[in-house]
Amino acid sequence: MRIGVIGTGSMGKILIDSFIESNAINPSQLTITNRTLQKADEVKSKYPGITVANSPEKVIDQAEIIFICVKPLQFESLLMPIRHHLSANQILISITSPISVTELETIVDCKVARAIPSITNRALAGSVLLSFGDRCNSNDRLKIKTLLEHIATPLEIEENITRVSSDIVSCGPAFFSYLLQGFIDAAVRQTDITKEQATALTTEMMIGLGNLLEKGVFTLPALQERVCVPGGITGEGIKVLEEELGEMFDHLFEKTHAKYYEDRSKISKQFKS
Repeated sequence: MRIGVIGTGSMGKILIDSFIESNAINPSQLTITNRTLQKADEVKSKYPGITVANSPEKVIDQAEIIFICVKPLQFESLLMPIRHHLSANQILISITSPISVTELETIVDCKVARAIPSITNRALAGSVLLSFGDRCNSNDRLKIKTLLEHIATPLEIEENITRVSSDIVSCGPAFFSYLLQGFIDAAVRQTDITKEQATALTTEMMIGLGNLLEKGVFTLPALQERVCVPGGITGEGIKVLEEELGEMFDHLFEKTHAKYYEDRSKISKQFKS
């Protein structure tokens, strides 16, 4: 099976690294390209067996499954000139949430799927969100899921929860990294602990928390109940969070969805034209 990747920016490189390091594929099965070819060449310098194509058409000519890893507003201008190069048996996979598989099927004649990755996939962990177009049969779906299972847990989702699912799976690591950095910085400001010490302790705490959840030792509510003993210090900290957190996460989802619908409006106009 030959894989193509068009776009070797942040997420494109994460997919390439993850597929190769998980042994899902070997470098010789990959053909890649990027608008700035130097970026694709940098990936090849890490994995010499990769083929760098000088155009998206050349990637399509050599690949069975093609991942499109460009920004949402670049899809239409990328696909329109190359759509006739795609055959009915090829599978085009988008990694961006604002463009539905139904919209992609209106401009290409091949099979279409969407796989929204997460930076956690770089550690061969976390989830990848899947949606399939009507042209994908059961064998196509199995082929895609089997490939992605090497780097993540594939989760098939409905279109109406695409954005919130992406907020949790794809954006969530950045959101909670920001909160954790604030947690560390406050510890340094308020006590004699060094930033290095606070960072190390927080990192180990998060790894341990992840293990507890992964192994099903505790649910989130059960964990809070177990740690918050009556009259204890943890309970005092939870009171502060209850008072100050407020509707912060509600506002977060409001903002991400507002941006999503703004992008959707622009993309819809592109596809209609």
